[in-house]
Amino acid sequence: MEMEQGRSYLRARGSPGYGSNSRAKVNLTMAVNNDTMVVVVPFPAQGHLNQLLHLSRLIADYNIPVHVITTTTHARQANARTRIENASIHFHHFPTPHFPSPPPDPNSLIKFPTQLIPSFKSAMHLRQPFKHLLSTLMAKRVVVVFDYLMGPVVQDVALFDNVEAYMFSCCSAFASFWYTYEATGRPSLDQDLALIQNELPTNEDCYSMDGWQFIASVDVSCNKFSSGTIYDASWVIEPKFIELIQQSHDQEDGDGQKTWALGPFNPVEITQMEQSKRHKLFDWLDKQAPNSVLYVSFGTTTSISNDQVQEIGLGLERSEQKFIWVLRDADKGDIFEGKVRKIKLPEGFEERVGENGLVVVDWVPQLEILEHPATGGFMSHCGWNSCMESMTMGVPVAAWPMHSDQPRNAMLLTKVLKVGMYVRDWTQRKELVSGTLVEQAVRRLMATEEGEEMRKRAAELGDKVRQSMMDGGVTRMELDSFVAHMSR
Repeated sequence: MEMEQGRSYLRARGSPGYGSNSRAKVNLTMAVNNDTMVVVVPFPAQGHLNQLLHLSRLIADYNIPVHVITTTTHARQANARTRIENASIHFHHFPTPHFPSPPPDPNSLIKFPTQLIPSFKSAMHLRQPFKHLLSTLMAKRVVVVFDYLMGPVVQDVALFDNVEAYMFSCCSAFASFWYTYEATGRPSLDQDLALIQNELPTNEDCYSMDGWQFIASVDVSCNKFSSGTIYDASWVIEPKFIELIQQSHDQEDGDGQKTWALGPFNPVEITQMEQSKRHKLFDWLDKQAPNSVLYVSFGTTTSISNDQVQEIGLGLERSEQKFIWVLRDADKGDIFEGKVRKIKLPEGFEERVGENGLVVVDWVPQLEILEHPATGGFMSHCGWNSCMESMTMGVPVAAWPMHSDQPRNAMLLTKVLKVGMYVRDWTQRKELVSGTLVEQAVRRLMATEEGEEMRKRAAELGDKVRQSMMDGGVTRMELDSFVAHMSR
């Protein structure tokens, strides 16, 4: 049903590309003949950067050169964590003024990563390097794809006749719709939306005061120089909310080409890594039964208190379920500077757990872990990257939102799509989650009939998402259509 809705939507938009191999070749020819180049301007936070690097790969697969501009500090971080193996993607990194790189505060009740704000502000100095890069690119058409928080950096695109810009919104369509709804005076809703709105998590404590102030400081009128908005969203996951966003744009300016739902950006098929490059955790994971392992990770911006770490450890141990626990502190602005906090596990934890679990303290290939047949659940902070990766790979989520858009992403997974359940509801955000509650959540997801039903729904959704990326699939058609549009 969703597939057909997507095809009807693309036909209504007058798309020249419908996803077959021949259509893709037509789009490729158009791109080359028009001498199109793309400049990608990510925001210097791992979750934001990750999405736009994945999108860069998708665009580069059409044989369109992609130029990624970022700070020297963040380029080094990206290079350490991400495999970029496409000759059509070119990195341009520039030094910015030195900024303080304080450690995260694990005891803060508001979990927004305030420690990263100095690095965010430093990235605003990319405006002149960005402008200079545009002046050096010899192409008939240059298409700029920029994170919405980088609006001040790219605002000079209007000075170039051959440049067209598209804003990237890093949130789910679900979260974006509700942000717009609240910003436009809460207009009337249909019955289904009204029911969701009644349970919608509040924005309270999603951001620190410093976070709100930074967001306000970079709020420029992107609509003045942006030709549309790109979402890492999928028509097979959020069709209603993508359509609602499109309708709101149409009401604003009547432009039917305003919104592009190109997700998932992340790969839907994992190429086998060379044995020498394979993370050692896979030696353990390969030995586990299908759907038997819970993957636990709270992303790159969450710092958990020592007391909470103790309770998580006790809960995992008492659940008697297999697990991989990524126990890393949140990123600093410069991850290569200063000491890294050593997080203490419960006394004797690893000895008691033995072969039942694995604690990892370094960077891990999350998508490959989620894709592994032994992985049957994901305890997550519900950052949108993690949500899309879990849905793509058909893995249900034990939701534990921490800040920003995560409470609303968690609601999408648990209440709307029903491919997850809560460890901790947002209303309990300032409470210590006991080991008993962690144990109950793990058992519920991994060892009950209810959890098995979630796994089936997640697997079915994952199949639909992956199919949408194949020739004739709704996402492939949307990508073809976008590439044809920008290289027209």
